[in-house]
Amino acid sequence: MIHTGSCLCGAVSFQVTGPLAQPNACHCTACRKHSGHFGASVDMPRDALSITGTEHLRWYQSSAKVRRGFCGTCGSTLFWDPVFHDWTAVAMGAFDTPTQTTLALHIFVADKGDYYEIADGLPQNQQ
Repeated sequence: MIHTGSCLCGAVSFQVTGPLAQPNACHCTACRKHSGHFGASVDMPRDALSITGTEHLRWYQSSAKVRRGFCGTCGSTLFWDPVFHDWTAVAMGAFDTPTQTTLALHIFVADKGDYYEIADGLPQNQQ
């Protein structure tokens, strides 16, 4: 099974080999500020991810442990990469559909924005 995706302008694209795990929705302040709302992403082994257009990919080191990948041309949020691990999270909104998966849970809901409610019945981790 292969899943494909890209940024808004198409300068960066990717392929994921294998089925997608269930993604999570992260409501932490960093994800909200990086994505403009909250971030939904799926974790996968780095060797399952192939990226083209890397000359357009930019990385922002948002902490000592994490960098965030985005398109340098259109600004699309694409990756959340924990530098000391062997996996990367890919933004769900960047995938071409169908993804054949559904959200599993919400994390860092203690930091969520005050302008929305989470009412989908999924588990909610405060941190």
